[in-house]
Amino acid sequence: MSRLLAFFILVFVAGCGGHVTPPDRVRLGIASPATTLDPRFATDATSSRVVRLLYRRLVDFDPAGRPVPALAKWEAITPTHYRLRLGREGRVFSDGSRLTAADVKATYASVLDPATASPHRTTLTLIERIRVIDDDTLDFFIDRPDPLFPAYLVLGIVPAHALAGKDALNEQPMGSGPFELEEWRDDGAMLLRARSDGRRVELVPVKDPTVRTLKLLRGEIDLLQNDLPPELYHYLDARGTMRLHRRRGSNFTYLGFNMQDPATSDLRVRQAVAHAIDRTRIIRYVLHGGARRAEALLPPEHWAGNPDLKPIQYDPALARRLLHAAGYSARHPLHLVYKTSTDPFRVRLATIIQHQLKEVGIDTEVRSYDWGTFYGDIKAGRFQMYSLSWVGIRTPDVFRYVFHSTSLPPEGANRGRYASAEVDRLIGQAESAPSLAAQAPLYRRIQQQLHEDLPYVPLWYEDQVVVARASIRGYRLAADGNYDGLIDVRRGRAHQ
Repeated sequence: MSRLLAFFILVFVAGCGGHVTPPDRVRLGIASPATTLDPRFATDATSSRVVRLLYRRLVDFDPAGRPVPALAKWEAITPTHYRLRLGREGRVFSDGSRLTAADVKATYASVLDPATASPHRTTLTLIERIRVIDDDTLDFFIDRPDPLFPAYLVLGIVPAHALAGKDALNEQPMGSGPFELEEWRDDGAMLLRARSDGRRVELVPVKDPTVRTLKLLRGEIDLLQNDLPPELYHYLDARGTMRLHRRRGSNFTYLGFNMQDPATSDLRVRQAVAHAIDRTRIIRYVLHGGARRAEALLPPEHWAGNPDLKPIQYDPALARRLLHAAGYSARHPLHLVYKTSTDPFRVRLATIIQHQLKEVGIDTEVRSYDWGTFYGDIKAGRFQMYSLSWVGIRTPDVFRYVFHSTSLPPEGANRGRYASAEVDRLIGQAESAPSLAAQAPLYRRIQQQLHEDLPYVPLWYEDQVVVARASIRGYRLAADGNYDGLIDVRRGRAHQ
């Protein structure tokens, strides 16, 4: 971090009277607010993480991404008939009503209804019908065998009586999770109350990372997770008044392309971009070693990951040859528009990639937008090239959601309009394989094909990092960056 910025921070902190966090709550600073608290519509990172705190789901995952029971245990009666039995824990909604099998059916039926326009519907269309047996038991019938089916049952369960109005759950979310919403202010800040003991946790959106850091130093925020430039983490860690924890992450950062654009639909152009980016140097010098190179959306340690993918090498000479083969030259350069958010560090990364692309003859224009505009453009396909991260990915059904030719928004997230008959075929084969062991090699082949087609250029998996004031105890980092650590976070004494 520059000495000028460090001096500015010190002067600012010393010269301002801090508005410390009220003693009855812990404040987490976040980069962007949630956009919805309805689990049927949550897709952005913040919304999905908050929804996990407010609602409980039928199924969760172990560290290797395999499904494990949460609200329910399951039994495969036949390959297309699953019986779920709800357990005792987590079955009281925040309005006091009891969660039953009827609520589970109503939640999934709502998402499956095309009129709901849920972005999660595509993943669940294999469900033919749901039958409630009693308050604790229900059956799911699917239209084809799929041993991964229990892993799809990750929606937060909503009371059936709360599904009448489209926006009702945004105004008053009613889940059975460890927290309930106490207040959602106009500035995006949220006050959550722990249902076990009344502890309060406040999520405070602060767009600018330097301002978030200042608020942490002044005591207006108690902890920050991710979304800071690496040099700010080093600065905070060196002060000795903060606790910093880091772990290897699984969130996947990538460059995405519009496969219907005349330039980026050309594989040679996408390959040239891939070979022009020096990921090793970016990770070492810009991310300060806080990431590892990625070759696919799923990390290699995932049960369906592909650890044998040949790394895309930094090769500017090859990038130039590919551009020449595609018809571009110094007299006829390739011009690309690269969209990103206004987050300063993401803009900085985009600028570095812009410079590396320039070195091989690609003239790149970086355009940054506020999150709402940027994300809206990406979902609508208004881009040539963009960078984003997939967070919280646990199951390989993501390949249908992101890369199947039928998964166009709003039914799916094939935002680049990628179409591959081979990938479609492999996805179908994987979904109908008789076991996870039989699915794994098919998903590895899908990742190999995507590695060759490059609808995404894989960049890296960023580490998960949290920095907290010395008085904060109990926060545990998750590999996917969720906020589950807030369940056990406590305020203690700074000298402990």
